[in-house]
Formats: sequence, C-alpha cells, structure tokens
Amino acid sequence: MSEAFRFYYPIQVRYGDLDPQWHVNNARFLTYLEQARLAYLIQLGLFDGHSFLDLGLIVADIHIAYRAPIALLEELRVGVKTVRLGQKSLKMVYVVENPSTGQVKAQAEVVMVAYDYHRRVSVPLDQRWRETIAAFEGIPEYAEG
Repeated sequence: MSEAFRFYYPIQVRYGDLDPQWHVNNARFLTYLEQARLAYLIQLGLFDGHSFLDLGLIVADIHIAYRAPIALLEELRVGVKTVRLGQKSLKMVYVVENPSTGQVKAQAEVVMVAYDYHRRVSVPLDQRWRETIAAFEGIPEYAEG
C-alpha cells in the first residue's frame, strides 16, 4: 500500500490488548481501525461524537493483512485515507505503523456503507460528506462501480 496519508491517529497500546504471546491480539487491530476512523470523521467535521445512531456509516467489508507483531510499550499510529466514494459506500485504507521506525504492523481496507440507523436501511452517501472527503483527500466526488 503506497498511499500517502493525510491523517494519522496515535494509539496507546494497553495491557488488555495483549494475548498470551505478549503481543497485540489480532482482534484489537479492528478496535484500532475503528478509533482512527472515528477520529478522522470528527476531524473532518462529519461526526460530532455524541450519537452513534447519527453516525451514518456501517461496516460492510474488512480485510486486514498482519505484517508484524506489536509489543506493549511500542509507539503506534494508524493512518486513515478514503480512496473511493461510491453512490452508497466509501472505501477506506489504513496503515498501522510504528512512526519512529516506519515498520508497518498491518494494512487494511474497509468498505463502509452509508446507513440510516433509525430506519435501518442503506442510503445514498450524503453530499456534504462527499464534498468534504473529496476535498480533504483530493479524490473525485463520484467513482464508477
């Protein structure tokens, strides 16, 4: 993944994140991605962090490639980038890395679907979200497919 990331979120590795082998458990990587995704949306002004029913996105598909273990006291950050805006979805890529060494710990791709939690249906991606993300990432507001 050779994406240039404009957003990074620092992660504090907690003792409870570790498994019996004393490295971060694979399931915790999903939590790290989620934390970074919420911080990204908050920074862009697309989510106020108050009501998850108003978030407007739901996870549809996740792929994670684990590259190296993460230790308890290791410095860590997650890069987040939206690479595609569809009619009802967006595709985000992530890198989990040690910022001091540059070592990549994991890479991920996540497809998020625009979702109305009150009605429990997928909806078109909000135009304000589309414009804000496209401007921040330097990508087209609409993608084919």
